[in-house]
Amino acid sequence: MNERHIAPADQAGTLRSLSDRLTETPRMSAGSNKAARVLSVTSGKGGVGKTAVVSNVAVALGRMGKKVLIIDADLGLANIDVVFGLAPQYNLNHFFSGQNSLTEILVDGPAGIKILPAGSGVQKFTRLDAAQKIHLLDDLEMLPGDYDVVLIDTEAGISENVTYFNQAAQDILVVTTPEPTAITDAYALMKLLSSQYHEKRFNLIVNSVRHMDEALDVYRKLTMVSNRYLDISIDFMGGIPFDRKMYESVRQQKVMVELYPGSRVSLAFEKLAAKLVSAAHQSEPKGSLQFFWKRLLSLGGSGS
Repeated sequence: MNERHIAPADQAGTLRSLSDRLTETPRMSAGSNKAARVLSVTSGKGGVGKTAVVSNVAVALGRMGKKVLIIDADLGLANIDVVFGLAPQYNLNHFFSGQNSLTEILVDGPAGIKILPAGSGVQKFTRLDAAQKIHLLDDLEMLPGDYDVVLIDTEAGISENVTYFNQAAQDILVVTTPEPTAITDAYALMKLLSSQYHEKRFNLIVNSVRHMDEALDVYRKLTMVSNRYLDISIDFMGGIPFDRKMYESVRQQKVMVELYPGSRVSLAFEKLAAKLVSAAHQSEPKGSLQFFWKRLLSLGGSGS
């Protein structure tokens, strides 16, 4: 199957037709009313440990008995599969090229988690067009499984794919470190999502901290400037301690919660995982797992 291209007139008709499906019963997880948490994990800059947060939290959730799906949404420089020591035969590049379905791409990770791996080094998929977003929606709805948590590992920065997946997610988790450049870029990402895409609620994770006061200081700085210039709320989800064992974890291609259970870092990831699935929400979520799939369609027309 060749990569699909839809002319503007045909694309508009296709979007109108598919928009009617917003009121239809989702095919995925038929018969289940369970509301999943759909979380985008994002950052203003690279190198802050975003993928480490995704992978460790996913395994911690799996060990808690939760059914977890990771979507590697870094479509140009993917590395979730590398973190887990996996060598998938197919990835999302094959999907967007029309060679494989998402079900054929889906791979097993540790603790029962499922992963949709992305590819690397293919620039043409770093900006999804409307046809590709519709194609993604169609196959996401057909995925087997009844997930408790979906974690979307976005690329770093403020690209169109980043804003797209952050809009579609139920909750946005911004990962930063105490470095001034990381803090500045985290603020810039929240500013963009707030001013141009009307996102008003964010969750903050501060990685590589020497002590919890350092994490709280980053939270206070971001809250202070946001209160002055932006109409948003930021919830502090916690800090992850700096530990040189993280380098060993990456080298061995095993996550910290597996390789060093009981360490301060692993305990911090487990605490974060428990917090993410807690029943207490300060504001109403944007939707269930099924709403996430449908929301992908409603955003589909923005990237033609």
